[in-house]
Amino acid sequence: MSKRALVVIDVQSEYISGKFRIEYPAVEISLPNIVTAMETAAREDDVLTCVVLHVLPNDAPIFADGSKGADLHPDVSAAPYDFLVTKTLPSVFSDPAFEPWLRENGVDTLTIVGYMTHNCNDATAREAMHKGYKVEMLSDATGSLPYKNKGGSVTAEELHRATLTVMESAYAAIMTTQEWMTVLRDGSAPSQDNIFFSNQRALGRM
Repeated sequence: MSKRALVVIDVQSEYISGKFRIEYPAVEISLPNIVTAMETAAREDDVLTCVVLHVLPNDAPIFADGSKGADLHPDVSAAPYDFLVTKTLPSVFSDPAFEPWLRENGVDTLTIVGYMTHNCNDATAREAMHKGYKVEMLSDATGSLPYKNKGGSVTAEELHRATLTVMESAYAAIMTTQEWMTVLRDGSAPSQDNIFFSNQRALGRM
C-alpha cells in the first residue's frame, strides 16, 4: 500500500480575494474540493497532509510577508493538517524541512492540490517524480490564471488544461477529487499515461 502525503499548495487569500485571482476552475469549485480532500485525508490512516505557504519580501506586489494576501485562506487554516512549510520558490521541495518530513513518515506518493496548476504544482510534481516519488494531481482542486508576455498569451483554462495534459503524460496521475477518494477507499492504483501513447492518441492512432 502507498503512504500518501496530500500537499496543499499556496491556498492563500491572494489567489481568492486579492490581486492574483485564480480563474479556472473557478475557486467556487476548487476551494471546496481542496477542503474535501483535506477532510478525507484526515480520516485515512495512511494519508498525511502538508499545508504550504508561499511568502515573498514585504515589498513584493503579491504574497508580501505580513500582508493579508499571504495569509492562508480561512477554509484551509480551519481544516485538519499535520505539517506546515513556507517557501519562497515554486517547488515545495525548496523548503529544506519538506523532504525530511516525507522520509520520516515513509511517504512514497504525493497528492497535489492548490495553486497554481502551471507553476508551483507543476514544479513540485516534476521534482517529486525526478526524486522517485509517485505523484497524483487533482484536476478540480487546482487552478490557473491567464498570462500574456513576450512568449505569447494563454487563458486560464488553456493553461490549466495544457499543464494537466503534460503532467498526465509523464509526471503525475491526473484525477478528480471524487476519483481520488475512490482510489483511497478501494486501495486501487490510479492509471497514468505516457508520452508516446499521449502523442499517438492525439494523432488518432490509438
